[in-house]
Amino acid sequence: MHPGSEFKVVFGRLRGILKMQARTLVVSEDTDTRYCLEGMVGPATLRAWGGKMKRGMLPVAWVEIGKSDVSFHLMGIYGDSKLRAGMSKELKKRMQGKTCFNFTSGDEAIFVELEELTARGFRAFKRAGFIQ
Repeated sequence: MHPGSEFKVVFGRLRGILKMQARTLVVSEDTDTRYCLEGMVGPATLRAWGGKMKRGMLPVAWVEIGKSDVSFHLMGIYGDSKLRAGMSKELKKRMQGKTCFNFTSGDEAIFVELEELTARGFRAFKRAGFIQ
């Protein structure tokens, strides 16, 4: 399969994971190459910004097709060592930085794990007060 075709398949699966969680969030972007969910800024974000509202919405998670991979960003795992500690070795291998996972091909077992991590990450992000 051509990498571009594989990327579209991976993107579609990852977009589906985010769509399952979109009910309490705002879809700020939905194109053939990028899907982004945002939430209303919560008190923890406002404190982190020194009490000054910088914008009303905060990106929570997004997926996008890049030149060399499909990236899946999940802000809810930033700073949450319990969520990261529970990840499989296979999923950790795909991490780039603190909130990004890179994919060049599909792996259903990893997608199922990421689906659960995404749900837990969204709940943790809200519970911590970063979004309302």
